[in-house]
Amino acid sequence: MNEQLTEFELLKLASAGDRRAFSALYTQYIHQLYQYVFSICNCKESSEEIVQDLFLKLWENKESLIYVTSFKSYLYRASKNLLLNQLKRKKAESQYITNLEMANQTTEDSSDNLIYKDYERIASHAIGLLPERRKLIFKMRLDENLSLIEIATRLSISKSVVKKQLYSGISFVRNYVIQNGTLVIFLIMCWL
Repeated sequence: MNEQLTEFELLKLASAGDRRAFSALYTQYIHQLYQYVFSICNCKESSEEIVQDLFLKLWENKESLIYVTSFKSYLYRASKNLLLNQLKRKKAESQYITNLEMANQTTEDSSDNLIYKDYERIASHAIGLLPERRKLIFKMRLDENLSLIEIATRLSISKSVVKKQLYSGISFVRNYVIQNGTLVIFLIMCWL
């Protein structure tokens, strides 16, 4: 790629689908963007995931790059938003796993035990409705507490596929439980 091209020209070419222009932008910003994300989350795996996801999304929506006036500012803002979204998802996932673990614990009060068993039954049924690959990924995360990378390695698929499948599974189960167990959730919320 001609090193004389301005950032605006690279963005214009990349928005038209020029992979070399996009690669030049990627190469120019990947390291400093990684450093920025790492300085916030202090986690190598999360930093790599955020940066890779960001550039993947940028490529998938490359047509809009033509409207970006400051690519560096855009990258930093977008990476911060992705990081915040990831933290929210992890918090929701952690809360969901905690709720399922609580449902598995026996309690002395039989009425509480019935509520949890009903909640667990609804969640188990929802998990059973997932497509086979998504169900496998969901159970590997829930039952074996494997990381996204460990699941990806075991299944010989990319981490981003694992992530998408896992979050789709969690979303489906959560929505299913909400739709089919509103009373159970209400009672659990009252108990907590």
